[in-house]
This record gives sequence, structure tokens and C-alpha cells, in this order.
Amino acid sequence: MTLRRRIMPGTELDLSVICLGTVPVGGAIGEDDSFRLLDAYAELGGNFVDTAESYSNWLDVGKSQAEVRLGRWLKSRGLAGQVTVATKGGHPLWESLDRMRLGPDELHTDIDGSRERLGLEQLPLYYLHRDDPARPVGEIMDVLAEAVAAGKIRYVACSNWRADRIAAAQQYARECGLPQFVADQMRWSLARVNPESQKIPGLVEMDAVLHAHHRATGLAAVAYSSQAQGFFSGAYGRGIVHPQARAGEKVNAYYYNEENLSRLDRARELAAGKRATATHVALAYLLAQPFAVYPIIGCSTVEHLRDSCAAGEVRLTAAEARWLETGQPA
Repeated sequence: MTLRRRIMPGTELDLSVICLGTVPVGGAIGEDDSFRLLDAYAELGGNFVDTAESYSNWLDVGKSQAEVRLGRWLKSRGLAGQVTVATKGGHPLWESLDRMRLGPDELHTDIDGSRERLGLEQLPLYYLHRDDPARPVGEIMDVLAEAVAAGKIRYVACSNWRADRIAAAQQYARECGLPQFVADQMRWSLARVNPESQKIPGLVEMDAVLHAHHRATGLAAVAYSSQAQGFFSGAYGRGIVHPQARAGEKVNAYYYNEENLSRLDRARELAAGKRATATHVALAYLLAQPFAVYPIIGCSTVEHLRDSCAAGEVRLTAAEARWLETGQPA
């Protein structure tokens, strides 16, 4: 199996349709295991890796260790020019999540820090990790434009921005002749998150308004938590709970509701007819959208990585994707 690729609209980036996330690389697994995971992804033809300045900063392992380890891997394998690294900056500090960090000095510091840790003169794709609705979009886009003009960033994007703010930023950039966002990253999977379970401020879910914006503009979507924390893995379902396990508690709190359990049932039914798994179908649902979507997978083992990447071979029709959501025939 070789991962298929798709050009990200508005760019020259030819990217694997399945993107590898690096949260585990920052500390949940050791460096040797991290390198094995990254090697396996590259061997499958994967070339789209997602990271962030903030990854691992909640652990006592050192600052920005996901970027540090990814940079060491790129250098040791000589893949700096062959793998598209997407990183993110402008995230609040973990000890003060309510204080936004999108000022010019903060963004320049984050951009230069990511370049140094990753060993890249130019960051291929750079997201603003959070939004600050109190700050005019023009101030933010001006800083990104400076970094692009200086050769520090190739393409700019946003993460956890709402549709109205994205539209305002795009309009400002267009009118001023500045680089526009080429992608938007949000939490999105076939399963909907229980709103009452959410404790971290500033996260944005794919909703009807944001989906309509992507359909109308063709802006690429890069979906994190695309596997719903393993909800479709077979370990969860009606009558199956894991109250003793931290991971299980999180899945229960986030995703256990009647709508999601029905979607899980339909994913299993559709998977059986395609000789696939429910996880494959859940990822294929994202790939079947009417605009470019790149699901991010978060894996800690090579086995899980290979299984998740196999979803890139599963094709769904628009009618099948709608049925998974609604249960209604097309």
C-alpha cells in the first residue's frame, strides 16, 4: 500500500490524504519508537506531518519536544525537502490558557523557534493555533505576511478559527494583496463531541456554519481528533464502557450519546460490506466531503499507523457519507 496524495487547493503541495500527527512523538512514546513510527509512515509514502510549538509543553519533558524530535528525525533521514511539515504557533501558555498569544513579538518568536527546532529555513505550512477575537484580523495577517516575505513561511493557515473570523481574515488579505489562509484545522470526526465534556477553551468543532464556509470557498480542512479518540476502534459501543481506564473515561465523556452510537452502528454495517473496519469508514467519511479534507491520525504504534493509513484506500460515495451522518437514504 502506498498512500494516495492530493494537491492542497491554492498551493503546490502534493500531500498524503492521511496526515500523521505528532502529539505522541513529543513524550508519550520514546525517541526510538517515535523514529520507528515516522519511518513507517514515510515507507507508506506518507509526506504530511502535523506538529506544533506547544506539543508536549504540558509534560515535564522539555519545551516543544514534538518539534525537537521531528527535527532530529528529518535531519537523520535526509527528508527535510521531501516531507511537508505543518506546524502551529500562537498557542496560549498552558499555565494561562485564557491569555491569547497572537501579538507580533509572540508570533515572530514562535515562528523562529519552530524553524530552529525543526531545522527548516522555511516552514512549508504554518497555522495560527488559536484565534484572538479581540485582536483585529489585519494585525495578525500583517505579521504572517512579513514572515512569508522574509522566506520564513511558505503557506499560512489557521486552526480553531470560526467561519466569520476566517472570512474576515481572507477578505483583508485579499484586499491588501497578502497571503491568504490555504487550510483550516478543526476538531472533526464522524462522532460529535458532547459539549459539556469540553474543558479547554478555544477549541473549534466542525459545525454547519463552518462546513458551509468550506463548501462555498473550497478551503482545505485538516481534521484533528479524526478518529474520535478510538471510538470506532471496536473497543467501544452499546453496553461497552471502560470506567477504570483514563482513555476510556475520556471517550465515554466525549462521545457516548445516542447519535454517535447510531453512527457507530452504521459505520460497522458499511464496513462489513467493504471488507474494511469502522475506523476506516470513519476516516473515509472525512475524505468523501465535497472539499479537500486531510484527516490527522494520532498513533503510538506502527501497527495502528498502518491500519489507519489503510483508510486512504476506502472510497465512499456522497450518499454513503450522508447515510453515516443521518441514517436517511439519499
